[in-house]
Amino acid sequence: MANASSENNRPVQPEDMTKKQKKKRKVKKKHPVLFFILVTFFCLCIAAVLSVGVVSGVMFNYVNKTVYGECLTDLDYYKSNQNETSIMYAYNDSKELVELCRLHGEENRIWVDYDKMPENLLWAYVCLEDKRFYQHKGVDWYRTIACIVAYDFSQGGSTLTQQLIKNLTNQKDVTFVRKFTEILKALNFEFYYSKKDIIEAYLNTVPLGEGCYGIKTAAETYFGKEVQDLNLAECAMFAGITQAPYSYNPRVNMKLAKERQKKCLDCMLEQGKISKKQYNAALKYKIKLSDGKKISDDGEETKTSSVQSFYEDYVVSQVISDLEDKYDYDYSEAWRMVYYGGLKIYAAVDMDIQNTLDAVFKDKIDFPYAYESYKDGSYPQASMTIMDYKGRIVALSGGTGEKKENLSYNRATDSRAKRQPGSSIKPLTVYGPAIDMGIISADSLIINQALNYNGETWPKNVDGTYGNGQYVTVKQGIAQSINTVAAHIVYEMLGVANSFRYGNEIFHLHLSEDDLDLSPLACGAMTYGVTTLEMAQAYATFGNGGRYYNGYSYYKVLDKNGQVLLDNTKNDYEQAIQESTASTMLSLLENVVINGTGTSAQISGFETFGKTGSTTDYCDRWFCGGTPHYVASVWYGHDYPVSMTSDYGNQAAKVFYAVMSRIHSDLPSKSFYDVLEEMD
Repeated sequence: MANASSENNRPVQPEDMTKKQKKKRKVKKKHPVLFFILVTFFCLCIAAVLSVGVVSGVMFNYVNKTVYGECLTDLDYYKSNQNETSIMYAYNDSKELVELCRLHGEENRIWVDYDKMPENLLWAYVCLEDKRFYQHKGVDWYRTIACIVAYDFSQGGSTLTQQLIKNLTNQKDVTFVRKFTEILKALNFEFYYSKKDIIEAYLNTVPLGEGCYGIKTAAETYFGKEVQDLNLAECAMFAGITQAPYSYNPRVNMKLAKERQKKCLDCMLEQGKISKKQYNAALKYKIKLSDGKKISDDGEETKTSSVQSFYEDYVVSQVISDLEDKYDYDYSEAWRMVYYGGLKIYAAVDMDIQNTLDAVFKDKIDFPYAYESYKDGSYPQASMTIMDYKGRIVALSGGTGEKKENLSYNRATDSRAKRQPGSSIKPLTVYGPAIDMGIISADSLIINQALNYNGETWPKNVDGTYGNGQYVTVKQGIAQSINTVAAHIVYEMLGVANSFRYGNEIFHLHLSEDDLDLSPLACGAMTYGVTTLEMAQAYATFGNGGRYYNGYSYYKVLDKNGQVLLDNTKNDYEQAIQESTASTMLSLLENVVINGTGTSAQISGFETFGKTGSTTDYCDRWFCGGTPHYVASVWYGHDYPVSMTSDYGNQAAKVFYAVMSRIHSDLPSKSFYDVLEEMD
């Protein structure tokens, strides 16, 4: 027993344990591990809380630095770099500036100051779009939280400040990150700018449909009014348009536009910004849309057209070209400057003369054969340029009938519109040069007989003969436009090289190298030809003492900040020919109108000089000349050569008379002696 007892009290050894005992022992040993896990989890939770605090601290610091740090949206920069509409002005007969046209691409925008905005307009936008605008600091937290809950940022909630930032930056995608950034920018924006600055900028950048950005161009487009003249009903309708410029456009859907207008008026009434009487009157007001009209100062509606005149087209092309030349812009840069740069362009046009020219050309008043169709079914066309004697282009027209599009084919100035000048070239390449070089005088005798040139008898005269072999004076030769006389002068006396030099370098006709030949220089059968602008510039030398002026269509161009970009107010000249040469040529060309081929161009009561021109089969007719007031050039023909009748004289001379007689009907008496005095 003793042995047994002694055996039972023996310390238990590991190898003697049962499986159950081993299992229990193992469970007992896991308790420290579980404790470690619990402690670790607790520590991680504490670390997580601390991390959130750190992240929150970093985020708070970021937000604080963003909102109160440097300005993130420089309003002055955006204002100076906004696409703005350029305006072309002209002076009327009272020397007052009037607006001719506006030039803009897809965005029609002109900045208007806060002080010119009616109070009703400001409250219309605030009441409808952002009723707590004057209380919040850039973000309306009530609306923002409601937007998050209801729409997950997908719509609504933006203040006028936030909308302005979207309009300026053009960042309009709907994402949480973008919205968060927008909120910070709005808070930052209001830290730097006043409410006045913000609402002024907003109303100058808000899209309002029909290409209008900002309230000024929209007021003119929809209602033909200046911003300050908008009434309550119109202000409320504009505020309503903003949410969907196409859908709520009153031209597109007046019913929807009126519904939005009423909602705006309801908001204004509820917020105490208008009285019940004003509310009812605005609802009853019948909206009158502009339809291309603008209200003038005297209350009369005046018709405006989006189609520019030929003159306005030419000004645009000249400004673009001059910007390229002066600032080394490429064409696209210069084009953007004109259509988006907010330029002020002061055109040199004489509005009365241009209106007269446009009226005659549009309705073909006193035009020869104005409604006569030729064998190919076409009708004659015409172009005309009118200048003073110091280079000012006072009027021009590039075609007859109604002008239907901007920057259309301009027969007066386009290089592709060049046409052969016929005998109207002779004063510039034959008689003027030969007199200037002392080779001939008005009384010089030249044989009226064709040459044996390149094995052929050439040229024929207008009567179809090769001359009669008799000698005639230069005065007779130019008056009767005798081709054989001109041919002899160039071939035997002046020389082709001198003739070409005068035409190309002295009178700046931009002739082709292919024109360095007897036929084009003596009789005007040129490869490409000339424009009425080139001919008017050249012929002006005969009336102003031999000075050549480049024609200019604008006085100056200012940028949006009022700085001068281009200036033609000091238009220098070249002394192209001697004053004595100009005097002799003037006398010879006056005789053409008195006794020669240009009698139908004589302007009653005024000295008139000029030269006719015709090409083979009378496909082109020209008259170039002037009075002491103005010099002009006229082309008459078809866009593609068509033979015209020679009956009843030179059609271009008749067009010259139709226009110039009307222009001179109320002009004072003046002589070419007076012109020379004005030159000094």
